[in-house]
Amino acid sequence: MGSRGWAAFRHTDFRLFCAARFAMALAIQVQTVAVAWLVYDFSGSALNLGLVGLASFLPTMTLVLVTGLVADRYSRRWILLLVFSAMTLTSLGLLAQVHAGAPSLWPIYGLLVAFGAARAFGNPAAQAIVPALVPTGDLANAIAWNSSVMQVATVSGPAVGGILYAVHPTAPFLGSAVCFGLAALLIVALRLRPAEVKREPVTWSRLVAGLVFLRAKPLLLGAISLDLFAVLLGGATALMPIFARDVFHVGPWGLGLLRSMPAVGAVTMAIVLAHSSLLSRRSGLRMLQAVGVFGLATIGFGLSTSFGLTLVLLAILGAADMVSVVVRQTLVQAETPDELRGRVAAVNTVFIGASNELGEFESGTLAWLVGAPAAVVIGGIGTFTLAVLWRSWFPDLARRDQLVRSEVSGSGQPQKA
Repeated sequence: MGSRGWAAFRHTDFRLFCAARFAMALAIQVQTVAVAWLVYDFSGSALNLGLVGLASFLPTMTLVLVTGLVADRYSRRWILLLVFSAMTLTSLGLLAQVHAGAPSLWPIYGLLVAFGAARAFGNPAAQAIVPALVPTGDLANAIAWNSSVMQVATVSGPAVGGILYAVHPTAPFLGSAVCFGLAALLIVALRLRPAEVKREPVTWSRLVAGLVFLRAKPLLLGAISLDLFAVLLGGATALMPIFARDVFHVGPWGLGLLRSMPAVGAVTMAIVLAHSSLLSRRSGLRMLQAVGVFGLATIGFGLSTSFGLTLVLLAILGAADMVSVVVRQTLVQAETPDELRGRVAAVNTVFIGASNELGEFESGTLAWLVGAPAAVVIGGIGTFTLAVLWRSWFPDLARRDQLVRSEVSGSGQPQKA
């Protein structure tokens, strides 16, 4: 990337897309913090916190074959417009539940399932649309900046959500609905370069084409699966309401700060990656090293009894995770042909959802059994172990040098992969 740190932002469509993603990510973070505090304050149960993640993940897992094919067969712009509109409606539904006093958690879980279904269709389309917004040479830069924009929203979103919830429990859900509506309007303004959309008959082989492609690519399978299991084991996001209320006694504002710190580290690292050559060489090894650091920081978080130290450890954790995200996303986009990007992105979304939402369920269940600090430490140890194992199990990933390889075309001219 180096001196071309702002290359992707030369393109108007990419700027509009980033603005829409920012509004969407901000709304998700505000809503996520509010739901987590609402559920834990209402029930006092770590298991119920875990069920929040499970409700969000189940649609992603069950719809994976359909969502990827939809992203490859239909306009990704229209898919995102419908998705953001559906997200607006689910936020309004949560607002109505909170306004009514939330007498039961089951309607909230039901709305989270509906919200998860919308995200299941939105994520593959959003991932697959990026290569249509910028030239191939700017792809890695675009992904780094797209991740950076998302992380900026992730920094501010939890803090905003915590403050709004402290003002009034309905405020974060109203704010989320407004942001989702804004994202939909920005997508309306988006203009993509015309692309050929293939409408072959739907067959089983086309439904599973993304899975088959990844199975034949050990490099991609290693990168995606490493991220899956690392965050599945090491992600302690679901437990932060417990740390905020019962360990550090800092209330909703403290929960927002805890949720923001990984994104502070991630934004810092994304800016470094966009303006440096850190990943220009030995990118696969850098990913493995980052996951190891992620595991160590997670262990420290679980053992820490200092709120200030915990914030620093969470920032380190987020910075390490950003390295993994940029490497994984760039490899997936660069190595996948356009006609398969939606289906491969759908599989990638399942892996991400499994690592995040299903990881929340795993963390909540384990914390219910052994306590929150012990659950975090156990997960961190597991993540560090994975980084060591993946280096020998996926040698193609460990040996990967450049993120986007230069290949020689038939005419003898170098061309980007």
